[in-house]
Amino acid sequence: MMKIYLDYAATTPLDKRVLKAMAPCLTTVFGNPSSAHFFGREALKELDTARDKAAELMGVRPAELYFTSSGSEADNWAVKSAARAVRERTDRTGVVLSAIEHHAALGSAKSLEKEGFSVQFVAPGADGIMDVPAVAAQINENTALVCVMAVNNEVGTVQPVEELAAAAHAAGALFFTDAVQAAGYMDLRKITSNADMVSISAHKFYGPKGVGALYVRRGTPFGPLIHGGEQERGLRGGTSDPAGAAGLAAALSLSAEEREENNARIRDVRDRFLDMLFNGLDGVSLNGDMRRRIPSNANVSFAGVDGSALLHRLDMAGIAASAGSACASGALEPSHVLTAMGLPAARTKSAVRFTFGKFSTREEAEYVVRTLQQLVGELRGEL
Repeated sequence: MMKIYLDYAATTPLDKRVLKAMAPCLTTVFGNPSSAHFFGREALKELDTARDKAAELMGVRPAELYFTSSGSEADNWAVKSAARAVRERTDRTGVVLSAIEHHAALGSAKSLEKEGFSVQFVAPGADGIMDVPAVAAQINENTALVCVMAVNNEVGTVQPVEELAAAAHAAGALFFTDAVQAAGYMDLRKITSNADMVSISAHKFYGPKGVGALYVRRGTPFGPLIHGGEQERGLRGGTSDPAGAAGLAAALSLSAEEREENNARIRDVRDRFLDMLFNGLDGVSLNGDMRRRIPSNANVSFAGVDGSALLHRLDMAGIAASAGSACASGALEPSHVLTAMGLPAARTKSAVRFTFGKFSTREEAEYVVRTLQQLVGELRGEL
């Protein structure tokens, strides 16, 4: 049976060239970077080299870049630490964020409510795009932090980060953006030039799992999330991971070098999939703005079909897709993103996210559409 992977937004396969870049730190350069002896210094050199390379690609200073264990950790660190630090300095206690943030950011904001912060969630339009005036209307002199992701992880919509950051800064608030889904498809330098904090995760752009990074602009009120060590300039305790850092830097470098070529190839496959799907099957709706989205994403609803049942049938047919965020795959509730967009419950329940990558092919896309025609017909009782 053919096996086809169309869940690149959940994770990507490790690029063999990235594994090669990591190999020394997984074998011969095994020292603890915090150790003072030769083995530690050798490992520290690898860690510093990776930080320098990643910082250059992101358009930031190496001292402004912190390695983390994931994008979720980076989101938690940015939202909680910055809000608390601003409150200590200014007594501001307001947090404004989009209602379609990743669960890591949403959960962090909700935890701040228990500490006395006032949190405002702003819904996007039906197209999955945040309206700048609607967000700006919630920002006031009490706002400490504004949080809007660069690219939504479920519908792939690209958010107006530059304008949103300007609105936050005009009110004296900090601006954080989760760029986890943007990193493989967009120039991160354009994002970091506007934001005070930016998070990324290596496994979303063909790097290793278990390593992410957080950019924090110099002078931003900030503090530690993990205590117990002097790693990451005293702000994140825990033994550093030179191999993960090397993998993140290598993957980020390859993504930057091959971005245009990869984007064009992925868009071609995704668009072929959608063209065949819309022409070959009735009752299909695309969720999110088609033009303002990354080239990999196709979040589609199938009228009269339960999305979970369709995903199960696809899995049995050897096709991997998802209902949305992998972090919420065990949840029974409908997608918080599609719900916030105001889509009808039936459309939300019938949604499936197909995300393509640089290893996807037109032949795979065409095969999946033919399979969907069969499975959707069966689930609708038409076959």
